[in-house]
Amino acid sequence: MNNNKEQNQEIVLAKHPSGAVQADNFKFNDIDMPTCKDNEVLIKSLYVSVDPGMRGFMDKGVDDAAGNKFKLNQPITSRTVAQVIDSKHNNFKKGDIVHGRFAWQKYQTVSTDHIEKVDPTLAPISTAVSMLGIPGLAAYFGMLNIGQPKKGETVVVSGAAGAVGSIAAQIARIKGCRVIGIAGSPEKIDYLENNLGLDKGINYKQTEDITAAIKAACPDGIDVFFDNVGGELFDAVFANINKHARVAICGQIADYNEENPPQGPRPMHKLIKKSARMEGFVAYDFSDDFENAKKQMSEWYNEGKLTYKENLIHGFDNIPAAFMGLFSGENIGKQMVKIADAEEF
Repeated sequence: MNNNKEQNQEIVLAKHPSGAVQADNFKFNDIDMPTCKDNEVLIKSLYVSVDPGMRGFMDKGVDDAAGNKFKLNQPITSRTVAQVIDSKHNNFKKGDIVHGRFAWQKYQTVSTDHIEKVDPTLAPISTAVSMLGIPGLAAYFGMLNIGQPKKGETVVVSGAAGAVGSIAAQIARIKGCRVIGIAGSPEKIDYLENNLGLDKGINYKQTEDITAAIKAACPDGIDVFFDNVGGELFDAVFANINKHARVAICGQIADYNEENPPQGPRPMHKLIKKSARMEGFVAYDFSDDFENAKKQMSEWYNEGKLTYKENLIHGFDNIPAAFMGLFSGENIGKQMVKIADAEEF
């Protein structure tokens, strides 16, 4: 490949969003093709992940210890699978598949301190940002370490047809639980019940009294609640928890676009009454055990116990639209953008 003939582009944050993200919050720039220096690699983006949690890093004045905030007129970043097309480091060679948090650019140079190799023998390479990436890891640790499901218990997962929820629900099923998934379309309910094998799916958009519907689906109450959504769905599920229930708070997509999120019921009294535990988390809380989790999930995958679905959108130009689509609930499984195929070297 002659890099000089390749066109390079980036997508930057043009302005901070107010409420829902719009197309004019993004800007495309034509940029030069970079060349790598010592201890760097030149990579080509293959699969770009878009995730609801990125919304918070677009707000004005946002800062965080991990440095994930997005600055105006600077490239947005997200988890990405890429291919090395030039290397100035002995541990990486041309053709290697890698993943990390990379800029929304077709080509870029990155320090080898910030990338990991993808093992293509575990599962397809795209799973490095889906089932075996942060979504799958969040599901794994949130369900097993916080939810601690036991055989015969009832588990409810909100956002159950999404990237995280679909894996979390399957892990609970693997552990012998009765699993109820909440999602927002007939297609998603069909996917939960007929593809993932959940005991029941509840379409919250077509349910007048969601609290009553959850109670009917969970006559013995709820032992584990894995929450990706928050808002009124949280309130409805939480109203049905059992004594010693465990609640894992993974996401709150219902509130991400709210400038002034509504004040819902305060859960403290019920937590006391039910001797229940609620814990928020991010996948990186468990980073020391990532490799063991990937190995276990890949074993489940190869044994046919765990499956995944990627909602692939094609083309670099469509990354912003793919991100915005997360908040209208259009995706089943992991929303991601395929930029290019891996090359043979």
